[in-house]
Amino acid sequence: MLRRTFLGAAAVLALTGAALAQEPLKIGLILPMTGPFASTGRQIEAAAKLYMQQNGDTVAGKKIQLIVKDDTGTADVTKRLAQELIVNDKIAVMAGFGLTPLALAPAPLATQAKVPAVVMAAATATITEASPYIVRTSFTLPQATVPMADWAAQNGIKKVATLVSDYGPGIDAEKAFTTAFTAKGGQVENLRVPLANPDFSPFLQKVADAKPDALFVFVPSGIGAQFMKQFVERGLDKSGIRLIGPGDVTDDDLLNNMGDVALGAITTQHYSAAHDSPENKAFVEAFKKANNGMRPNFMAVGGYDGMHLIYEGLKKTSGQGGQALIDAMKGMSWTSPRGPVSIDPQTRDIVQNIYVRKVERKDGELYNVEFATIPNVKDPVKAAKSN
Repeated sequence: MLRRTFLGAAAVLALTGAALAQEPLKIGLILPMTGPFASTGRQIEAAAKLYMQQNGDTVAGKKIQLIVKDDTGTADVTKRLAQELIVNDKIAVMAGFGLTPLALAPAPLATQAKVPAVVMAAATATITEASPYIVRTSFTLPQATVPMADWAAQNGIKKVATLVSDYGPGIDAEKAFTTAFTAKGGQVENLRVPLANPDFSPFLQKVADAKPDALFVFVPSGIGAQFMKQFVERGLDKSGIRLIGPGDVTDDDLLNNMGDVALGAITTQHYSAAHDSPENKAFVEAFKKANNGMRPNFMAVGGYDGMHLIYEGLKKTSGQGGQALIDAMKGMSWTSPRGPVSIDPQTRDIVQNIYVRKVERKDGELYNVEFATIPNVKDPVKAAKSN
């Protein structure tokens, strides 16, 4: 009788083990799929699904299940969804996070549950400091902005008005540009606009009255077309004031709809759909083919590389999550559609090239055409802290 009981228990354990082995490895992708920042969610979801289509849905012998949740761009919703994904769905990794408040909201949950969180979009420099389980595949605003200040100072621009959205990344961009540009002898006047439902008109009138050499603009991806419309309505496109900034304002996804007003805008960013490399040409072609001709933007490449980081990390840990996975991600390097990238093992931020680009018309479409490269740029905020 005792032997039969033991054999029965062993059979149950074997069945349980087999069932566990068949359990999918779940990735919770939390994105703004509706609301004013829906283009960010749409781009990242498309890129994540493209990566799985190209690389299969099995890693380290386990099926990968992607669970996409819409946080509507609201931080409280992001936090609730993250909790549900951790407790109910038992995800191995959470990812996405379209804006800084949305990335910060679930950070304590990532720490408490020891679940890695891959930030594919949000760009305030301090985000990775909110949890040791956060790693980033997008960029930081200072990383993209300091090269813009250097370029402006080297190209005869002496007086600049900055106009930024009044939240973490905007303030990061304003501080990084102002500090770097004034250190080179430039003059700066700072203006901030509300993040929600911004009316740029009164601020653009102040810029017109001040007559700077250039207007430095940061608005979140998806808002650039709204800014450009009001820029034209105020006549600034004919004022001689140059338009400069990080690349969010000339987002590849929206650039064609902005029209000729965007021509000549100079920006600094880590990705352009026009980036000239075999890897990017293949990425753009596959992305368009899978998404009815939609052009990938810098959010898409953050999502695509985020999935690559998760896949390669899981391969290194044989499917194990938690601390082992976040440790496996540190120091990883690969060739992305944006160029060579790596994960800084100290900060868990991405290290990447920053490109200086100009909006030009090519083959009937508008593109951010790269004409200079600053290689292997780290987030300057954390780099300064470590010095």
